[in-house]
Amino acid sequence: MDEYEAIQSQATIFKSLSGIAHSMAMKCAIDLRLADILHSHENPIALSLLASSIDSSTPPDVSALKCVMRLLVRDQIFTAHEPADGGETLYGATKISLWLLRDSEKSLSSLVSMCLQPSTVTPWCYLSECVKQGGSAFEKVHGCELFEFASKNPDFNELFNNALVAPTKQVIKSIVKQSKEAFENVGSLVDVGGGTGQAIAIIVNEIPHINGINFDLPHVVSTAPEWIGVKQVGGNMFESIPKADAIFLKTILHNWSDKQCVEILKKCKEAIPKERGKILIVERVLNPEGSHEYDEAKSFFNLLMLVNHGSKERNQYEWKKLLEDGGFPRYEIIEVDPTHSLITAYPE
Repeated sequence: MDEYEAIQSQATIFKSLSGIAHSMAMKCAIDLRLADILHSHENPIALSLLASSIDSSTPPDVSALKCVMRLLVRDQIFTAHEPADGGETLYGATKISLWLLRDSEKSLSSLVSMCLQPSTVTPWCYLSECVKQGGSAFEKVHGCELFEFASKNPDFNELFNNALVAPTKQVIKSIVKQSKEAFENVGSLVDVGGGTGQAIAIIVNEIPHINGINFDLPHVVSTAPEWIGVKQVGGNMFESIPKADAIFLKTILHNWSDKQCVEILKKCKEAIPKERGKILIVERVLNPEGSHEYDEAKSFFNLLMLVNHGSKERNQYEWKKLLEDGGFPRYEIIEVDPTHSLITAYPE
């Protein structure tokens, strides 16, 4: 290895190492509501004004804020404008920072906060134990799996449910718009693991002839709001699933092992009509050779599933085997956006 190659390879290591700094700077921005402050101003503002706008019981450390902003500007989350007269640097918002607003319907702030709080960050330190022993790092750290942890911790449960709001709205609207025919001849639809019912509510609102059932664990549906055309049902999908014309599973199977997924699929098969029933699965389908930015994001979520659940995302060949083992040999996969695909599967 010559000197140039040594420098380049070392830079690659440092780039990977710096990932945590980029993530935590973004979390800092959310905690301090930096995006909300900058978007409330029509023009870029000075660091001193940004600092004075932060809600804090003590005066913020402007020097520390400058360090955080420097990295966020490099990540193109915010902008920095250097005045020609050499005055104070002015900071502004961007289209990217819209996703970090705390009080916006289109926001990923809850998802970022959920992924980067101590209870979810600490398990990443035990990733090597997942390789050595199997299972989830989350359970190794907390002594219980993530969904049980949520049932025992109301604040975490609320954050977890809120984290899914914006991503759910985006992908469900894409599915209804691009694959509306998938819901034809479906009079009743059960959203298995539907959280507080937002997904099924959007579907029923767009396709009113469907009677919707939101099915999740009792502690989840107990906090769910009332949705027009949606019935809330608490239960356990490993025991039984409410009967309907079709079953909807959005980012549910990636939480579970292959064996557990087969159990869930068999319960789905029991709940739908043999002749005209079907299941609609929304998941990230891995493409190992993909070069899109979202393919890198899918690799992140693949590891996230391992850390949090001891599970994984799957490629099309893994989905084929899983569906066949679960009793759904006929299926089709359609990409609905760069992040998710709709898998429509039919029983034997």
